[in-house]
Amino acid sequence: MSLDPTYVMIRNYREATGFTPLYTMTVEEARSADAATEAGSWNWHEHPEEVFDLTFAGPAGQVPVRVYRPQSDQPLPLLMYFNGGGFVVGSVATSDSICRALSSFAQCVVVSVGYRLAPENPFPAAIDDSYAALKWAAEHAAELGADGRRIAVAGDSSGGNVAAVMALRARDHDGPPLSAQVLVYPPLHSNLDSDSMREHKDPMFFNAYSSKWFWSLYLADPADGDSPYASPLSAADHSRLPAALIMTGELCPVRDEGRLYADALARAGVPAQYHEYEGLPHGFLAVSAKLQTGRDALRLIAEFLQERFDSDDVREPVAAAAGALR
Repeated sequence: MSLDPTYVMIRNYREATGFTPLYTMTVEEARSADAATEAGSWNWHEHPEEVFDLTFAGPAGQVPVRVYRPQSDQPLPLLMYFNGGGFVVGSVATSDSICRALSSFAQCVVVSVGYRLAPENPFPAAIDDSYAALKWAAEHAAELGADGRRIAVAGDSSGGNVAAVMALRARDHDGPPLSAQVLVYPPLHSNLDSDSMREHKDPMFFNAYSSKWFWSLYLADPADGDSPYASPLSAADHSRLPAALIMTGELCPVRDEGRLYADALARAGVPAQYHEYEGLPHGFLAVSAKLQTGRDALRLIAEFLQERFDSDDVREPVAAAAGALR
């Protein structure tokens, strides 16, 4: 378990500059620290032609979304993206670089969702906002330059949890048909006693203490974690879900949750790809400007999405279901 050289430099820098873990801060301090790490535009790939912000009427007020649209004369597939941040920090701004890359690489319209944050808005507020955004985007796909018959969900960290829940909820409530789900180092159980959670407690990176802190703020009552819409790994049924791509890092505390979820999906007959990146901790997509492995992971996500959007076995049933919704 040797740390990737890029992360050795990151770790050394953090130690030298007095890095403070978010879980030792107040919520307000953590949000300020997280916002200060927002990455600027990357210069190693092309960017979508249009990037603009909108709001729509959600279940408890206006929900902000950021839309990324490549140049195209034809409607493009639609990717709903949910940012990470433990349900407590994070925004459409902190996931901006990832969304720009995915929109360009996968040639799809990306809608990034600014769901409500805990502890002011505990579970299921983030889920309710995100599902409302999924339905809104599906209904307004044509206005966004997107094809409402080809929709996928994706997210990193807590956003990976949200994406997994969107797939479950859309299945359970006859929601928009989904072509794929992409879950990047997702926390999928509120209280799983796993090897990876016990092993990874390095204060320089997201660790087991980080996970416990975020879950304690997200769940107003620990019993809420029993819901499959909080802990998708605990769902009684994982069948009839869209094909999944799940990525984790070898040194990530939620690594085992991703692996177990891929196994659960496969047992239920759902195509599931699992990739574990050697020497990487949680959050590696955020440093893709400096980390080649992160760039490779983004391109793999794009390839997976393109395959799912273009596959005949996805397009025909999705088109039929979408027609029934009109």
